[in-house]
Amino acid sequence: MRRSEDMTLQSLDTPAVGSPPARALVARAGQGARSVAARYGVLASFLILWQVGSTVGWLNPTVFPPLDLILAALWDGLVSGALIDDIAISLQRSGLAFAAAVGLGIPLGLFMGQIRAVERALDPILQFFRQTSALALYPVFILLLGLGEASKVFVIFWATLFPILLATIGGVKEVDRKLIEMARTYGAARRTVFLRVVLPASVPSIFVGLRLSATTALLLLIAAEMIGANRGLGFQVMNAQYNFQIPLMFAAIFLLALLGLAANFTLVTLQRRLCRWADAS
Repeated sequence: MRRSEDMTLQSLDTPAVGSPPARALVARAGQGARSVAARYGVLASFLILWQVGSTVGWLNPTVFPPLDLILAALWDGLVSGALIDDIAISLQRSGLAFAAAVGLGIPLGLFMGQIRAVERALDPILQFFRQTSALALYPVFILLLGLGEASKVFVIFWATLFPILLATIGGVKEVDRKLIEMARTYGAARRTVFLRVVLPASVPSIFVGLRLSATTALLLLIAAEMIGANRGLGFQVMNAQYNFQIPLMFAAIFLLALLGLAANFTLVTLQRRLCRWADAS
Protein backbone atom coordinates (compact mmCIF):
# COMPACT_ATOMS: atom_id res chain seq x y z
CA MET A 1 0.00 0.00 0.00
CA ARG A 2 2.84 2.34 0.93
CA ARG A 3 4.61 1.64 -2.37
CA SER A 4 1.42 2.39 -4.29
CA GLU A 5 1.10 5.76 -2.54
CA ASP A 6 4.77 6.63 -3.35
CA MET A 7 4.24 5.82 -7.02
CA THR A 8 1.11 7.96 -7.03
CA LEU A 9 3.02 10.90 -5.51
CA GLN A 10 5.84 10.52 -8.08
CA SER A 11 3.35 10.49 -10.91
CA LEU A 12 1.82 13.67 -9.54
CA ASP A 13 5.22 15.39 -9.25
CA THR A 14 6.26 14.48 -12.81
CA PRO A 15 4.57 16.75 -15.40
CA ALA A 16 2.88 14.96 -18.26
CA VAL A 17 3.69 15.68 -21.84
CA GLY A 18 0.46 17.56 -22.28
CA SER A 19 0.79 19.56 -19.04
CA PRO A 20 0.63 23.38 -19.17
CA PRO A 21 4.43 23.91 -18.78
CA ALA A 22 5.15 21.49 -21.65
CA ARG A 23 2.51 23.11 -23.83
CA ALA A 24 3.93 26.55 -23.06
CA LEU A 25 7.42 25.36 -24.04
CA VAL A 26 6.14 23.93 -27.32
CA ALA A 27 4.19 27.13 -28.03
CA ARG A 28 7.28 29.25 -27.31
CA ALA A 29 9.40 27.10 -29.64
CA GLY A 30 6.78 27.35 -32.37
CA GLN A 31 6.60 31.11 -31.96
CA GLY A 32 10.37 31.36 -32.23
CA ALA A 33 10.40 29.23 -35.36
CA ARG A 34 7.70 31.39 -36.93
CA SER A 35 9.65 34.52 -36.06
CA VAL A 36 12.82 33.16 -37.66
CA ALA A 37 10.87 32.06 -40.74
CA ALA A 38 9.20 35.46 -41.05
CA ARG A 39 12.54 37.27 -40.78
CA TYR A 40 14.81 35.03 -42.85
CA GLY A 41 12.37 32.98 -44.91
CA VAL A 42 12.59 35.17 -48.02
CA LEU A 43 16.40 35.22 -47.88
CA ALA A 44 16.60 31.45 -47.42
CA SER A 45 14.15 30.92 -50.31
CA PHE A 46 16.22 33.21 -52.54
CA LEU A 47 19.44 31.30 -51.79
CA ILE A 48 17.74 27.92 -52.31
CA LEU A 49 16.29 29.05 -55.63
CA TRP A 50 19.71 30.33 -56.67
CA GLN A 51 21.36 26.99 -55.87
CA VAL A 52 18.65 24.87 -57.49
CA GLY A 53 18.18 27.13 -60.49
CA SER A 54 21.89 27.25 -61.27
CA THR A 55 22.26 23.50 -60.79
CA VAL A 56 19.34 22.39 -62.99
CA GLY A 57 19.90 25.06 -65.64
CA TRP A 58 17.17 27.61 -64.91
CA LEU A 59 19.96 30.17 -64.50
CA ASN A 60 23.08 30.47 -66.57
CA PRO A 61 25.72 28.81 -64.35
CA THR A 62 28.43 30.81 -66.09
CA VAL A 63 26.94 34.06 -64.86
CA PHE A 64 25.31 32.76 -61.68
CA PRO A 65 27.39 29.80 -60.47
CA PRO A 66 25.93 27.52 -57.79
CA LEU A 67 26.37 28.65 -54.22
CA ASP A 68 28.50 25.63 -53.37
CA LEU A 69 31.11 26.76 -55.93
CA ILE A 70 31.01 30.30 -54.51
CA LEU A 71 31.45 28.99 -50.96
CA ALA A 72 34.31 26.77 -52.14
CA ALA A 73 36.02 29.77 -53.76
CA LEU A 74 35.46 31.77 -50.58
CA TRP A 75 36.94 29.02 -48.43
CA ASP A 76 39.96 28.62 -50.71
CA GLY A 77 40.58 32.37 -50.67
CA LEU A 78 40.39 32.55 -46.89
CA VAL A 79 42.55 29.48 -46.32
CA SER A 80 45.22 30.65 -48.76
CA GLY A 81 45.24 34.09 -47.15
CA ALA A 82 44.59 36.00 -50.39
CA LEU A 83 41.17 37.26 -49.31
CA ILE A 84 42.43 37.92 -45.78
CA ASP A 85 44.92 40.45 -47.17
CA ASP A 86 42.18 42.05 -49.27
CA ILE A 87 39.88 42.31 -46.24
CA ALA A 88 42.65 43.91 -44.18
CA ILE A 89 43.50 46.61 -46.74
CA SER A 90 39.82 47.35 -47.40
CA LEU A 91 39.07 47.70 -43.70
CA GLN A 92 42.09 49.95 -43.33
CA ARG A 93 40.93 52.29 -46.09
CA SER A 94 37.29 52.46 -45.06
CA GLY A 95 38.17 52.56 -41.35
CA LEU A 96 40.51 55.55 -41.73
CA ALA A 97 37.96 57.45 -43.81
CA PHE A 98 35.09 56.63 -41.44
CA ALA A 99 37.10 57.62 -38.36
CA ALA A 100 38.08 60.93 -39.97
CA ALA A 101 34.46 61.62 -40.92
CA VAL A 102 33.33 60.89 -37.34
CA GLY A 103 36.09 63.03 -35.87
CA LEU A 104 35.14 66.02 -38.01
CA GLY A 105 31.42 65.53 -38.62
CA ILE A 106 30.16 65.08 -35.05
CA PRO A 107 31.97 68.06 -33.43
CA LEU A 108 31.16 70.33 -36.39
CA GLY A 109 27.54 69.18 -36.40
CA LEU A 110 27.17 69.82 -32.66
CA PHE A 111 28.68 73.28 -33.12
CA MET A 112 26.51 74.21 -36.10
CA GLY A 113 23.37 72.81 -34.52
CA GLN A 114 23.70 75.08 -31.49
CA ILE A 115 24.75 78.28 -33.23
CA ARG A 116 22.06 79.06 -35.76
CA ALA A 117 23.99 81.90 -37.43
CA VAL A 118 26.85 79.56 -38.31
CA GLU A 119 24.42 76.89 -39.50
CA ARG A 120 22.59 79.37 -41.77
CA ALA A 121 25.89 80.62 -43.21
CA LEU A 122 27.36 77.19 -43.94
CA ASP A 123 24.21 75.29 -44.90
CA PRO A 124 24.07 76.41 -48.57
CA ILE A 125 27.63 75.31 -49.34
CA LEU A 126 27.11 72.06 -47.43
CA GLN A 127 23.99 71.32 -49.44
CA PHE A 128 25.86 72.11 -52.65
CA PHE A 129 28.70 69.71 -51.85
CA ARG A 130 26.29 67.09 -50.54
CA GLN A 131 24.43 67.01 -53.84
CA THR A 132 27.70 66.59 -55.74
CA SER A 133 28.49 62.92 -56.18
CA ALA A 134 31.73 61.78 -54.59
CA LEU A 135 32.34 59.58 -57.63
CA ALA A 136 32.06 62.63 -59.87
CA LEU A 137 34.73 64.34 -57.75
CA TYR A 138 36.99 61.28 -57.68
CA PRO A 139 38.94 62.38 -60.80
CA VAL A 140 39.55 65.72 -59.09
CA PHE A 141 40.87 63.95 -55.98
CA ILE A 142 43.13 61.83 -58.18
CA LEU A 143 44.53 64.95 -59.85
CA LEU A 144 45.18 66.54 -56.45
CA LEU A 145 46.33 63.50 -54.46
CA GLY A 146 47.42 60.98 -57.08
CA LEU A 147 46.37 57.36 -57.53
CA GLY A 148 47.75 56.26 -54.16
CA GLU A 149 46.02 55.62 -50.86
CA ALA A 150 45.33 59.30 -50.16
CA SER A 151 42.80 59.75 -52.98
CA LYS A 152 41.02 56.48 -52.13
CA VAL A 153 40.70 57.35 -48.46
CA PHE A 154 39.66 60.93 -49.21
CA VAL A 155 36.85 60.02 -51.60
CA ILE A 156 35.42 57.65 -48.98
CA PHE A 157 35.83 60.33 -46.31
CA TRP A 158 34.05 62.88 -48.51
CA ALA A 159 31.06 60.62 -49.04
CA THR A 160 30.77 59.54 -45.39
CA LEU A 161 31.15 63.01 -43.90
CA PHE A 162 27.81 64.47 -44.91
CA PRO A 163 25.44 61.83 -43.46
CA ILE A 164 27.14 62.15 -40.07
CA LEU A 165 27.29 65.94 -40.22
CA LEU A 166 23.69 66.49 -41.28
CA ALA A 167 22.32 63.87 -38.88
CA THR A 168 24.17 65.52 -35.99
CA ILE A 169 22.89 68.98 -36.93
CA GLY A 170 19.35 67.63 -37.19
CA GLY A 171 19.65 65.84 -33.85
CA VAL A 172 20.75 69.02 -32.06
CA LYS A 173 18.02 71.12 -33.66
CA GLU A 174 15.34 68.58 -32.67
CA VAL A 175 16.18 68.69 -28.96
CA ASP A 176 13.12 69.75 -26.98
CA ARG A 177 13.50 73.45 -26.14
CA LYS A 178 11.51 72.96 -22.95
CA LEU A 179 14.20 70.65 -21.58
CA ILE A 180 16.87 73.26 -22.23
CA GLU A 181 14.77 76.04 -20.67
CA MET A 182 14.06 73.87 -17.64
CA ALA A 183 17.76 73.13 -17.14
CA ARG A 184 18.59 76.83 -17.38
CA THR A 185 15.79 77.67 -14.96
CA TYR A 186 17.42 75.41 -12.38
CA GLY A 187 20.71 77.25 -12.83
CA ALA A 188 22.56 74.87 -15.15
CA ALA A 189 25.49 76.43 -16.94
CA ARG A 190 25.77 76.38 -20.73
CA ARG A 191 28.37 73.59 -20.60
CA THR A 192 26.16 71.52 -18.29
CA VAL A 193 23.13 72.00 -20.54
CA PHE A 194 25.17 70.78 -23.49
CA LEU A 195 26.60 67.72 -21.72
CA ARG A 196 23.47 66.70 -19.81
CA VAL A 197 20.66 67.68 -22.19
CA VAL A 198 21.71 68.47 -25.76
CA LEU A 199 24.32 65.75 -26.31
CA PRO A 200 22.31 62.80 -24.88
CA ALA A 201 19.19 63.84 -26.79
CA SER A 202 21.20 64.02 -30.04
CA VAL A 203 22.80 60.58 -29.74
CA PRO A 204 20.00 58.57 -31.46
CA SER A 205 20.08 60.86 -34.49
CA ILE A 206 23.88 60.73 -34.56
CA PHE A 207 23.78 56.94 -34.69
CA VAL A 208 21.42 57.10 -37.66
CA GLY A 209 24.07 59.13 -39.45
CA LEU A 210 26.79 56.72 -38.37
CA ARG A 211 24.93 53.74 -39.79
CA LEU A 212 24.30 55.54 -43.09
CA SER A 213 27.94 56.55 -43.27
CA ALA A 214 29.19 53.02 -42.56
CA THR A 215 27.12 51.73 -45.48
CA THR A 216 28.30 54.57 -47.71
CA ALA A 217 31.93 53.86 -46.79
CA LEU A 218 31.65 50.29 -48.09
CA LEU A 219 29.88 51.41 -51.26
CA LEU A 220 32.53 54.00 -52.07
CA LEU A 221 35.26 51.54 -51.11
CA ILE A 222 34.30 49.32 -54.04
CA ALA A 223 34.44 52.20 -56.51
CA ALA A 224 37.71 53.54 -55.07
CA GLU A 225 39.42 50.15 -55.29
CA MET A 226 38.30 49.58 -58.86
CA ILE A 227 40.51 52.44 -60.08
CA GLY A 228 44.27 52.31 -59.68
CA ALA A 229 44.32 49.65 -56.95
CA ASN A 230 46.04 46.30 -56.83
CA ARG A 231 44.69 45.11 -53.48
CA GLY A 232 41.35 45.12 -51.68
CA LEU A 233 37.95 43.51 -52.07
CA GLY A 234 36.83 46.01 -54.70
CA PHE A 235 39.92 45.23 -56.75
CA GLN A 236 39.29 41.52 -56.24
CA VAL A 237 35.76 41.87 -57.65
CA MET A 238 37.02 43.58 -60.82
CA ASN A 239 40.08 41.37 -61.20
CA ALA A 240 38.02 38.18 -60.85
CA GLN A 241 35.54 39.49 -63.42
CA TYR A 242 38.32 40.35 -65.89
CA ASN A 243 39.81 36.85 -65.47
CA PHE A 244 36.35 35.27 -65.63
CA GLN A 245 36.65 33.81 -62.13
CA ILE A 246 32.97 34.32 -61.43
CA PRO A 247 32.76 32.25 -58.19
CA LEU A 248 35.62 34.27 -56.73
CA MET A 249 33.91 37.49 -57.83
CA PHE A 250 30.71 36.55 -55.98
CA ALA A 251 32.76 35.44 -52.98
CA ALA A 252 34.29 38.94 -52.72
CA ILE A 253 30.84 40.51 -53.14
CA PHE A 254 29.44 38.35 -50.33
CA LEU A 255 32.37 39.35 -48.12
CA LEU A 256 31.56 43.02 -48.69
CA ALA A 257 27.94 42.36 -47.76
CA LEU A 258 28.99 40.53 -44.59
CA LEU A 259 31.29 43.41 -43.63
CA GLY A 260 28.38 45.82 -44.04
CA LEU A 261 26.12 43.65 -41.89
CA ALA A 262 28.82 43.37 -39.22
CA ALA A 263 29.35 47.14 -39.15
CA ASN A 264 25.61 47.78 -38.88
CA PHE A 265 25.23 45.16 -36.12
CA THR A 266 28.09 46.72 -34.15
CA LEU A 267 26.62 50.22 -34.38
CA VAL A 268 23.11 49.00 -33.47
CA THR A 269 24.49 47.17 -30.43
CA LEU A 270 26.45 50.23 -29.33
CA GLN A 271 23.39 52.44 -29.82
CA ARG A 272 21.27 50.18 -27.64
CA ARG A 273 23.85 50.32 -24.88
CA LEU A 274 24.19 54.10 -25.01
CA CYS A 275 20.52 54.88 -25.60
CA ARG A 276 18.70 52.57 -23.20
CA TRP A 277 16.57 55.50 -22.09
CA ALA A 278 15.35 55.95 -25.68
CA ASP A 279 14.38 52.26 -25.95
CA ALA A 280 12.58 52.47 -22.62
CA SER A 281 10.60 55.49 -23.72
